Amino acid sequence: MAKPWEGPPGSPNLSAGPPAPPRREAVLFGLARHPYTTTEMSVETKAKAGAKKPVVHPNTWVYFDGEFGRYHDIKLGLMTHALHYGTGVFEGIRAYWNPKQEQLHLLQAPAHFDRLRRSANIMRFNLPHTTEELVNLTIEVLRRNQFKSDVYIRPLLFTASEEIGVRLHNIGHSFLIYAIPFGNYVEIEGGLRCMVSTWRRVPDQSLPARAKVTGAYAQSALAKSEANEAGYDEAIVLTVDGHVSEGSAENLFMIKDGAFVTPPVTDDILEGVTRTLLIGLIKDELGLPVIERSIDRTELYTCDELLLCGTGAQVAPVIEVDRRTVGNGKVGEFTQELQNIYFGAVRGETPKYKDWTIPVY
Repeated sequence: MAKPWEGPPGSPNLSAGPPAPPRREAVLFGLARHPYTTTEMSVETKAKAGAKKPVVHPNTWVYFDGEFGRYHDIKLGLMTHALHYGTGVFEGIRAYWNPKQEQLHLLQAPAHFDRLRRSANIMRFNLPHTTEELVNLTIEVLRRNQFKSDVYIRPLLFTASEEIGVRLHNIGHSFLIYAIPFGNYVEIEGGLRCMVSTWRRVPDQSLPARAKVTGAYAQSALAKSEANEAGYDEAIVLTVDGHVSEGSAENLFMIKDGAFVTPPVTDDILEGVTRTLLIGLIKDELGLPVIERSIDRTELYTCDELLLCGTGAQVAPVIEVDRRTVGNGKVGEFTQELQNIYFGAVRGETPKYKDWTIPVY
């Protein structure tokens, strides 16, 4: 078995931890039967009772508030503060399974946890571990679950006190890490059909765009559902002043006149980990310039190629925007080449990019 990740040179080692402790027990606030309720079921209640039951989440290993435990044993109260007010910060991290190597490659975990710390600082939270400790906790969660597929990891730091009142001060917090097998979040082969959403990106003056705040994703959900229900695959969101910001949950690059163009961080984008990786690949592997500048909506209609990117989306070509074809309506040459290089790197198949990932087993 591979040793725990030891961080940068000179940093202390952290053990992957002792054998699994007993299951964590926590309190779930229940609702007592009202004295005037009856056992007779209404037509509506009977219909709900006969409805198909939701899929039960696998009882995987998770990390929660200092202990490893099973998913089904972790209980959250109905009055949990973050559930009501969206006061949490989180990350999405991928690990890629390579069947030839029989190895799971954890992608850019230190960069994600560094961003989580910045998000926490903005929201006045205290992340209870060092980056090195967080990486090793993640590795331990993955090892305990013995995943042999692509995996998505969710670290979440949130206000956990069970009380009413909108605030960030004088309130308790909880921290968790869980992981699930996970395939493609969006189409990455045939290309996406997108629409420019009627919903605008929340400006940094209202809600910090560079922090990955749970409550901010209500805007993403509005844009995504609007696009899907209108027959599109994904949404592209503008800033309040009408410049292109990002997808519903992805950064954006367009290719125009031999250069990649991407919105700057001042256009209310999330400063993406994948975006940073791609900027490096574009310069080093494709030999093309990357320009960070504001993009007008109609440039999406006239560019040569377009793509969305992110930990979830990976590298996703866009072939249509607002019923207008992008380029020739097919996956672009540069986008395809970039995608091939990226997937080779994240699966541990490209020696020059071995520092992108950490082997789990």
